Amino acid sequence: MTDSNGSTPNTNTPDTATRDTVTPDWEKRFRAPRVSLPDWAEDAPERSLFVSNATGTYELYAWDRATGEQRQVTNRPNGTTDGVLSLDGEWIWWFDDKDGDEFGVWRRQPFTGGEDEFATPGLEASYPAGLALGRDGRTAVVGRSTDEEGTTIHLAVAGEPPVVIYRHRESAGVGDLSHDGSLIAIEHTEHGDAMHSALRVLRPDGTTVAELDDTKGGAQELGLEVLGFAPVEGDTRLLVGHQRRGRWEPLVWDVVSGEETDLGLDLPGDVSAEWYPDGSGLLIAHGFEARSELFRYDLGSRELVKVPTPPGSVSGATARPDGSVEYLWSSSAQPSSVRSTTGAVVLDPPGLKSPGSVPVEDVWVEGPGGRIHALVQKPAGAEGPFPTVFDIHGGPTWHDSDSFAAGPAAWVDHGYAVVRVNYRGSTGYGREWTDALKHRVGLIELEDIAAVREWAVSSGLADPDRLILTGGSWGGYLTLLGLGVQPDAWALGLAAVPVADYVTAYHDEMEALKAMDRTLLGGTPEEVPERFEASSPLTYVDAVRAPVYISAGVNDPRCPIRQIDNYVKRLEARGAVHEVYRYDAGHGSLVVDERIKQVRLELEFVERHLGA
Repeated sequence: MTDSNGSTPNTNTPDTATRDTVTPDWEKRFRAPRVSLPDWAEDAPERSLFVSNATGTYELYAWDRATGEQRQVTNRPNGTTDGVLSLDGEWIWWFDDKDGDEFGVWRRQPFTGGEDEFATPGLEASYPAGLALGRDGRTAVVGRSTDEEGTTIHLAVAGEPPVVIYRHRESAGVGDLSHDGSLIAIEHTEHGDAMHSALRVLRPDGTTVAELDDTKGGAQELGLEVLGFAPVEGDTRLLVGHQRRGRWEPLVWDVVSGEETDLGLDLPGDVSAEWYPDGSGLLIAHGFEARSELFRYDLGSRELVKVPTPPGSVSGATARPDGSVEYLWSSSAQPSSVRSTTGAVVLDPPGLKSPGSVPVEDVWVEGPGGRIHALVQKPAGAEGPFPTVFDIHGGPTWHDSDSFAAGPAAWVDHGYAVVRVNYRGSTGYGREWTDALKHRVGLIELEDIAAVREWAVSSGLADPDRLILTGGSWGGYLTLLGLGVQPDAWALGLAAVPVADYVTAYHDEMEALKAMDRTLLGGTPEEVPERFEASSPLTYVDAVRAPVYISAGVNDPRCPIRQIDNYVKRLEARGAVHEVYRYDAGHGSLVVDERIKQVRLELEFVERHLGA
């Protein structure tokens, strides 16, 4: 890797070498340089863009595969991860939210280096709502969201004022721009269900070419997503994700003729796809029961052929022009790496290597809404019952998988068992499971967590007197809610960037999350006050008996600081045991030292109060 002036950082200084011998394994997992799956320019495939934490902060890097040169593109105190490489490989676009609050503007920098420039003159700061770049190097389709305007989508042509081609109060976003730039696919939620989008295809002048809406006819729990136009000149096929059979699957939609081609893939879990560069086939990503695999689907023969990958999780994959596939892989036991079906090492950052961890064990528990899948890690060679951390994932539309995670591994290193629950609301187990949490938000997830908790205690895994509930974002919300709703179940709670006061959070959060909350709860706090009250941790704060640790970013637009302060004041008013750590960032930190500090503070808090 090289820094912004082209030199190669020395990753093996005496200080680094000394630190390697004294740094504990849990900290090395955070410090070890890691990289994302490189994106490549469609018309200049030797040029790539990736994210790395090589400097201690996650930033964007340019990589010229022809010369091997790697150059740091961005350098900001709070880090940068949102970047797009132009199709000709000449420009790197990146989103500049100065305070980490996700509110900012697009800037761009030449691939070979140089000064940043404002990429979209005439467009003020906003939350991003998608970006698609044209093949001509002059055209961009820019999605913006603000609390005042809702969503607007603009056609921005270099040297001309940007033009609004779409506007709506509800959430929407740019999906893709066709190969020849004549068609623009957008996702929208004009029907009011923020969790299930419909699709519209526009001309550059904003006129509608085609519509695809699976929410019509009362089917409010079906959604669609744009997966991309065929990468072929004049091709009007759009790859679309749908939920018509109760799980995510791809279909091919010709937006001009209206013809839909159902692939009919006989795979049990959620399926996504992207085009092979020549448009003749699809790279299929199949996720099922917390693991994933890849296939190639030939559109002519309709043959499905497995792409060999090790057992574990593929968190990203792309088909290269030579037919090979590059993918980012990890397992709970092995750190992530960028691999290729050619057998070559795609991108191996120098410096400290991350230690491995113990593999997960799969557990299935009968719950009130069906079988619940949980992933369990415990100290190797030790006997239970263990002090046990229930590490609850965010989202809620997300899931824990058999992939490498430094946070859970840190707890295992310190003698704790870790249980991660894919509660109702999680993805990867069918649409019915994902959509089950509506209206009784939070309470349904806690029922599933309680069922797995009962299994953990009765099986001898967990010590019932040393159970810790923790999570970030939605997991932090469920932590605070669980401490109040299930006060006898938990010895401690650790909540990172949580929803704590649901009504205040709704009024202060970014507009896209307001729309999601209206969908989940069936209205605004004024329309359904009883649902917001039943689902808010603040309602139950006086029942909390366990010591509580809360960490929060002061610039967070998703779980804003004021609603957390309201919750903390209630704890203070009754002298409840708690600690609060506020840091200068948004919804989490991209700075490695900051992340390590937060984990260390959590470990120390538990040690003080639990003595585990």
